[in-house]
Amino acid sequence: MKSLKIFLISAISMMLANIAVAEDKLFSDVPDGAQAISFLGKPLYSPAPSQKLLDELAEAKADYDADPMNADNIIWYGRRVAYTGDYRRAIEIFSEGIKKFPNDARMYRHRGHRYITIREIDRAVADYEKAAELIQGTEDKIEPDGAPNPLGIFLTTTHSNIYYHLGLSYYLKQDWQKAYDAFKAGQDLGINDDNIVSTGHWIYMILRRMGRDKEAQESLNNISENMKIIENMSYHNLTLMYKGVIPAETLTNVDPNDPSGAAIAYGVANWFLYNGEPDRAYDLMERFMQTKSWPAFGFIAAELELSKRK
Repeated sequence: MKSLKIFLISAISMMLANIAVAEDKLFSDVPDGAQAISFLGKPLYSPAPSQKLLDELAEAKADYDADPMNADNIIWYGRRVAYTGDYRRAIEIFSEGIKKFPNDARMYRHRGHRYITIREIDRAVADYEKAAELIQGTEDKIEPDGAPNPLGIFLTTTHSNIYYHLGLSYYLKQDWQKAYDAFKAGQDLGINDDNIVSTGHWIYMILRRMGRDKEAQESLNNISENMKIIENMSYHNLTLMYKGVIPAETLTNVDPNDPSGAAIAYGVANWFLYNGEPDRAYDLMERFMQTKSWPAFGFIAAELELSKRK
């Protein structure tokens, strides 16, 4: 009896230890060298980064080493690591930032982004829900872009990025109402036309998925051909397509290896899907899967759609 009691205590202790380890893990295990496992069960690998990306990373690392308690240094170090394709290491860096600055929403914002990239959607939702909680009652600020547009104009803010990525996280969970609410909160910030078309694209798709076709069409009332778009031409073209201004066929020949092309490829395929052409939609998504654009949001959404079909 005594030995049984000792065995049970030992087993429970081991179980609790395993739970603690699991809770401490930042991400799921993957094959050596891989960054993630796709929703289709395929290991995903990053290509070798360019020298320019490595040089920018070295500069960010030097800033971090000089002052590792500086929140901006942590964020830029993590962002630059992610730009080289090492998303898992970036998550570790942002996690360090969260330990040092638990009330800095930006740490959750950037870690959540990379959880989306490596298909850890539940963790992404948790991070963005926390980030959205932390920004309540705070002043919104412009978020510097790691790859500025030719005009050098920063187009997003901390709050808008948090709501955008929260909406995307819910979208990938197919929690349509929460996704709609998050994207709408981001759009209602009214930052600029680029923000209106990027959120408008997802809002339209969500409403169509919910069967609210009339509302979906009405959601495009703030979309026009003469908007001042600096970066999000792909989303602008998609929203004009949804509005009936641009034929879908004119957008089917984009290069899905390009990030903008990836957005269009998914948007067009999705449009075919809820307009009664599933074979055409899935064919486009399958072709999309043959590209190397796996970190792109459109690719991730298409991959998830195909996984639900199998």
